Amino acid sequence: MLDLALANLLSPIVLSFVLGVGAALARSDLSVPEAVAKGISIYLLFAIGFKGGASLTEHGIDLTLGLSLLAGVVLSFGLPLVGFSLLRVLSGISRTDAAAVAGHYGSISIVTFVAGTSVLADAGISSEGYMVAIAAAMEAPAILSALWLISRGSDVAEMSSDVWREILLNGSIVLLLGSFAIGMATGAEGLSRIESFIVSPFQGVLCLFLLDMGLIAGRGLRQADVLDRGAVAFGILMPLVGATAGLVASMIVGLSIGGTTLLMTLAASASYIAVPAAMRVAVPQANPSIYLTLSLAVTFPFTLVLGLPIYLTVAKSVIGS
Repeated sequence: MLDLALANLLSPIVLSFVLGVGAALARSDLSVPEAVAKGISIYLLFAIGFKGGASLTEHGIDLTLGLSLLAGVVLSFGLPLVGFSLLRVLSGISRTDAAAVAGHYGSISIVTFVAGTSVLADAGISSEGYMVAIAAAMEAPAILSALWLISRGSDVAEMSSDVWREILLNGSIVLLLGSFAIGMATGAEGLSRIESFIVSPFQGVLCLFLLDMGLIAGRGLRQADVLDRGAVAFGILMPLVGATAGLVASMIVGLSIGGTTLLMTLAASASYIAVPAAMRVAVPQANPSIYLTLSLAVTFPFTLVLGLPIYLTVAKSVIGS
């Protein structure tokens, strides 16, 4: 595990993230233009979705796929309930903020998922192609779970049409599922025709994206005084809880080592795109400085540097080589 962690720490994507964090903490004027960052995000989502759809065509639809999707939905809805209870014990933040934070830890970070696929590729380990579909399925249930938690308190979040629009038509979900469908429709032939665009440049583009994420995380760390020690501890402990739940689900479903690693990664990650967008609409009274700093400046670095090697090592040990 230590060897894998060291190799991951010295990988280009992690070092790019570290560069971004260091530049932000040093108050450098280094920045990635918003339009460029948006373009990079679109590229990564399209590439991972297309490759996942093409892989599913080759693999075929079976019972394991259905069970995996069900496991993802159950994890996404259930983990916020666990996270909410844990956060209320560890931290003194309000019920509304605790529920909003918990929703982030049931949903997923697609960038963490992409980083996980990169770690597997470096290790020469394949995974089920439909894991990207599971990632998409895990976006929304956690938002519903968080809103239910808030509705039980004094602050009631209404499920307005705007909230449903944010959940169902979130750009990342639409692009991920759309490119996945295109990959399914065109299969291996379609992948071979654009392979030079979505396969070869992928790692380099990911480095630039992680550089931008590092800059954002570094700025969040400069404002870390919005979090108490219990909240910071939650940001590290909750991913391990989620990964454990993902491991159990993977064993029940019967996923491979690669699939198990990715499901653990999904269950351990924290959203900083879809859920914040929904929370801004549904729960404007929740403090974004708390949930964004926790997910992006605490949990994301932990998962990227230490979490992914841990999850892969555990998957190898439990599932077998």
